[in-house]
Amino acid sequence: MRFFGRKTLAMLLPTLLAVCAFGVGGSQQQTPTDLFDPVYQVYEYVQSYFYKPELIDDQKAVYGAMKGIVEQLEDPYSEFLDPQDRTDFEESLEGEFSGVGIEISIRDRILTVVTPLVGTPAEAAGIVAGDQILGIDGKSTEGITISEAGVRIRGETGTTVTLTIRHEDGTILDIPIVRAAITIAPVTSSTLDEGRIGYVRIMRFESDTVGLVDEALGSFDQSTLIGFVLDLRNNPGGLMPGAISVSSRFVDEGIVLRTQDRLSGEKLYWSKGNRVPNLPLAVLINGGTASASEITAGAIRDNNMGILIGEASYGKGVFQQLIDFPDGSALKITAGEYFTPAGRIVNEIGLAPDIVVEDGVDPIDVAVQWIHERVGTMMPIDLGTPPTPTP
Repeated sequence: MRFFGRKTLAMLLPTLLAVCAFGVGGSQQQTPTDLFDPVYQVYEYVQSYFYKPELIDDQKAVYGAMKGIVEQLEDPYSEFLDPQDRTDFEESLEGEFSGVGIEISIRDRILTVVTPLVGTPAEAAGIVAGDQILGIDGKSTEGITISEAGVRIRGETGTTVTLTIRHEDGTILDIPIVRAAITIAPVTSSTLDEGRIGYVRIMRFESDTVGLVDEALGSFDQSTLIGFVLDLRNNPGGLMPGAISVSSRFVDEGIVLRTQDRLSGEKLYWSKGNRVPNLPLAVLINGGTASASEITAGAIRDNNMGILIGEASYGKGVFQQLIDFPDGSALKITAGEYFTPAGRIVNEIGLAPDIVVEDGVDPIDVAVQWIHERVGTMMPIDLGTPPTPTP
């Protein structure tokens, strides 16, 4: 998830620079100049003593120091992006790139697959949500950042990258994957049950996702519909505003999201009124449902507008802010945490489905059956207390 905002930068930096810091000699009040004096001293020593001065790159040194400041947070979603990292990050949000088609994160300090994107080489190779990537082309991923991993996994179309994967059952395999041009359509739609159930699948929350969802919903003959299926499986997230807007398409009224951050405290986001009939709604989730897609699933469920079917979701309940700098670099920083409308924690926990789907069973079939059992019912209905995820 990301936000763009120059005002945020103006407010955030004075806050950071006014903190009481811990210096090398112990706890004491320090100005930013005092605090970073040792960094400059190290730079001067490198300039004076390093035996190959032609290898010293001042710009890389500055970026390295910036990366170090963020890395010490040990937050898997915060990182300083040099200009090339920033470009790669933007391309990853555009829905078209060359690679294997996986969304990755750092979980318990291990590079982990959030989800393989549908129809990509990674999915065809058997990569699944929750897989740990222990190596890339024979090199360990220990201590790697998300951006560094992205650079190493991506490459020219037709070339091969070998990922050392540890599955959740402990099996470790070297899996060669041929890179391809990855194009992700953020929204697809169709009808099920001979045109009586509207089906919308959201693959990512991009800048045009809300408009595409509106087009999909508008394409159905709503006079013949008996329900909807919203498929959020293997959706790694994207833009928070898009998730809020999509939630409003299915929630009549009430809160759709709660957030908490240092600058704003608690904020509540409300539905602006839905745009479809309140027919029975089944929302499909799995271990690759993360971030913005968990916002939408949680909003629908907590407002009793739809049931969750499938597997427990990923559990990314924090959001990031992207702050761009004039040289093309950027700071991606975790700025706050979000909660479901009822105040349920999502981060590192996820959402549990109301109906668990076992291996070998098609969740769509389960959703269609659930809708058939409620033909003529209008939402919201009492769906009971949401289940608690199993750690």
